[in-house]
Amino acid sequence: QVQLIESGGGLVQAGGSLRLSCVASGRTFSGYGMGWFRQAPGKEREFVAAISWDSGSSTYYADSVKGRFTISRDNAKNTLYLQMNSLKPEDTAVYYCAATANGLGLYTDEYNDWGQGTQVTVSS
Repeated sequence: QVQLIESGGGLVQAGGSLRLSCVASGRTFSGYGMGWFRQAPGKEREFVAAISWDSGSSTYYADSVKGRFTISRDNAKNTLYLQMNSLKPEDTAVYYCAATANGLGLYTDEYNDWGQGTQVTVSS
């Protein structure tokens, strides 16, 4: 099992930027594919971005964030990042990081371990 703790959320104006971090502990971080998901009030949790285990040779993004968000990882620091630029009010949600032992996943049920989430609020 991997323990995950997110940070970096907050309140930002539309057009602004935030960088989320997710620190992992427990098992070997470098052996896991990682993902970011988000959940807005009254909506289901949705995929945002994913990165492969091997220092991020492969990345995937939801169409809604492509070109604005960048996922990255530093295996030496056991840390996952999500750089979010050009934020929009519709990006407002609780953001979760998650770990999968199955390579790289785009769906919530592919992930085994989840953090508690960090709130991102984008004002118009």
